[in-house]
Amino acid sequence: MTLGRFLRTPKGLALIIIAGLAVLAAWGEGVTLVAPGLAAAMGAAMVVDAPILRFRSGRWTFPSGALLTGLIVAMILTPQEPWYVFAVTAAVGVVSKYLLRVRTANIFNPAALALVATFYVFHTGQSWWGALPEMTPYALLILLATGLYLTQRVNKIPVVLAFLGSYYLLATITAYIGDPAGVAELYRAPDLHAALYFAFFMVTDPPTSPPKHRDQVVFGVIVAVVSYAVFELIGAVYFLLAGLLAANGWEAWRRVRSRATTLRSRVVRSG
Repeated sequence: MTLGRFLRTPKGLALIIIAGLAVLAAWGEGVTLVAPGLAAAMGAAMVVDAPILRFRSGRWTFPSGALLTGLIVAMILTPQEPWYVFAVTAAVGVVSKYLLRVRTANIFNPAALALVATFYVFHTGQSWWGALPEMTPYALLILLATGLYLTQRVNKIPVVLAFLGSYYLLATITAYIGDPAGVAELYRAPDLHAALYFAFFMVTDPPTSPPKHRDQVVFGVIVAVVSYAVFELIGAVYFLLAGLLAANGWEAWRRVRSRATTLRSRVVRSG
């Protein structure tokens, strides 16, 4: 595939947009602060993935998926983490794609799984600096515009609306019947920016989210409900990612069940 054709694919388009956001966010956060983590995450991810791709396909190919995983990992972790935390987290994400699979697709979003797994090893912090929380409020418009554009291109508008609608509906209900101060942070930076970045660039991940709109709605609601439950009951820093992993598990189960139903129907028809 030529570079021009690749950049027009969903993965190529996501890589362009997320890399652009990383450059913009680095300007606001401080290039010298975020550069070591970015370099470590992207480098480690590609170094791990390149030989695996070579072994599987019989030829050297550019590890674009690993680069994307490394970018997302680096843009979520707090820049103050040591460089090796970024490298190990990104590498775990890449390896998880090959170890946890249903047929030809990985089960879990690689970045989300890696960030949750390594939290228990390094007790990492997550600032979601790549979602532009430290920049001018107008930067939120850039996040919205790029996110909506990518979401429309990959045909995932229903899952984003289902997640954001359910997530903020639960927060609003809690504010009315409980203590508003307990959920006020979800409507402000950096939590608001994190939720939008998460919705546009992680919940919509094509390999781990449903293609059909009806299933996307269910998927988005699962992400929202589990994320909010973890936020309220545990308060873990990875509450959004926990919701996504739960929905990824449901989607993998749905695909297995759907395939089994299709195979049974074929057997009945052939019999």
